[in-house]
Amino acid sequence: MKYAVFFLAALGTVPLSLALGVNVKWMRYAFWGMVASMCLYQQTAINFFSNEFYRGSARGMEVSLVHLLALAIFAALALRGKTKGVLSDLGIRLYLVYFALCLPSLAEADDLLISWLEIWKMIMILLFYCAVRAYLKATDDVKTVMKALAIFTIANALMTAKAHYSGVYQPGGVFPHRNGMAMGMLLLGPVFFAGYVTSGLLSKRGRLCAVAFAGAAISTLWSYSRGAMAMMPVAYGIAALACLWERRKTWSKAMRMVPIAAAAAIGLLAMLPRIIERFTEAPQSSGETRVELAQCAFEMIRDKPLTGVGINNWSLNMEPTHPYQTRASETVGRDLEYRGIVETVYLLVCAECGIPALCAMLAWFAWHWLLCARLMRRLRGTEWYFVPAGLFGALAVNYMQSVLEWVLRQQLNLICLMFVFAVLSHLDSSSRQWKTNRT
Repeated sequence: MKYAVFFLAALGTVPLSLALGVNVKWMRYAFWGMVASMCLYQQTAINFFSNEFYRGSARGMEVSLVHLLALAIFAALALRGKTKGVLSDLGIRLYLVYFALCLPSLAEADDLLISWLEIWKMIMILLFYCAVRAYLKATDDVKTVMKALAIFTIANALMTAKAHYSGVYQPGGVFPHRNGMAMGMLLLGPVFFAGYVTSGLLSKRGRLCAVAFAGAAISTLWSYSRGAMAMMPVAYGIAALACLWERRKTWSKAMRMVPIAAAAAIGLLAMLPRIIERFTEAPQSSGETRVELAQCAFEMIRDKPLTGVGINNWSLNMEPTHPYQTRASETVGRDLEYRGIVETVYLLVCAECGIPALCAMLAWFAWHWLLCARLMRRLRGTEWYFVPAGLFGALAVNYMQSVLEWVLRQQLNLICLMFVFAVLSHLDSSSRQWKTNRT
């Protein structure tokens, strides 16, 4: 039944695109629908060529309602001639370079179908980026986009709260895993924290940002992710300093941070026993496994530094029957009985796709973080200053946390990342236009 419903929805993409091309107001409804389907991502996703027992970063050729609506929005805007220049930004060009440099790894892959599942995922998130970027380019409706992200964050908080009070120890919200949820909330939470600090509770935007920020912060703590809890003060601290750096209504901003700091201290004390438990009672084998998998990754990189062992083929190389398994066991000094993924996205990309692909990914990440710094200078005194201010801390922490996580290879986290990258790209092009008009 799920496949039947999916195919009916897929067939409806063409008439939907034609309908959206007629009325911009309908386009806004479709955009809201796309964000709402992010909250139901797992329930609305279909995996073709699925291999649910494979322990890789992609286990099927995944298509979700998010992708279908993104395709409808992008196609409708293309029919209206509103997609020109969508791929002209340096950020997305760096992503295309990263994508291209992952392709040579296919020559080394043991299973091309397994590799195709990850390639398909990369194509789908590019489609999502194009839809958001084209929508912003056509409508300049940043307000709707940021409001949609806030609603997504609040919906995740409600799902997390429901699971928490139902007895789930480490809930994942709308994300497939608690660590992914924690990192996703650390990406969006600082943005809405900055939105509240710069606006206050007197405006509708300030009140919405306050609720979204509170939901993101509580969700992050309820995940009990050790990496996320350690990174929280860094993310929000950088965002707070970025807000004060604007040097506009500094006293008001500082006073808004005082009750937040007090509430954070009280909440931390209330949750302290469980937080201490997460750090003190973590099994020693967990840390040992991380080190051993990292050693295995370095061996793969030494073997094939330019191409890697094949995108999404890490777990195949860790199979007990694979020739590499003997070498991996010798590397760590004992027989390996697991097929886990190396716990860092950087070593994973380098081992699977080679050093050139890793460098391209690092450049793609770094460009958007530097873009936040540039936009903070350009958007001083404007209503959208809080976006780069919050993301300046959020992206820094996501990149740092990725040293110990491979979460940024998961579909929904990549969608959230592409979402904020599209917003930054639009603000960059808009700010250049504002500057041109002023001169």
